[in-house]
Amino acid sequence: MMMQLTLSILLQSAVLTAGANDYASAYNQSVETGRPLVVLLGADWCPGCQRMKSGAIPEVERQGGLNKVAFAQVNTDHQRDLAGQLMQGSSIPQLVMFYKTDTGWKRRQLTGARSASDIRAFLDRPLEGQATASELSSSNR
Repeated sequence: MMMQLTLSILLQSAVLTAGANDYASAYNQSVETGRPLVVLLGADWCPGCQRMKSGAIPEVERQGGLNKVAFAQVNTDHQRDLAGQLMQGSSIPQLVMFYKTDTGWKRRQLTGARSASDIRAFLDRPLEGQATASELSSSNR
């Protein structure tokens, strides 16, 4: 009984931790809140991807740069189908942003390893034609 309880707690915490940057969760958050969806696409073997994943992105997060977006990471080796749908071109890393406008979803991206300041500039750049929060909430009713 104690072993089952311990295993259950471990599994729940692993699911919660693994879901922190999970694409499906971030996508749902984006749809529900109207926040832009930002996805880092990369692979474990890619040095630039690892620098962004372990250095630049956490720095941007500490500075509050991810507060206004739904963020996910997609491993191009482990999630090939999803990565194929999200990527333009084959170079990695790619930082892709999808955002809702009054005419539908738009996309923009950064390709190649980037610094925290480059990522902040990308995230802070005004979104062309972005629907306002009131427009998003009225369209969701």
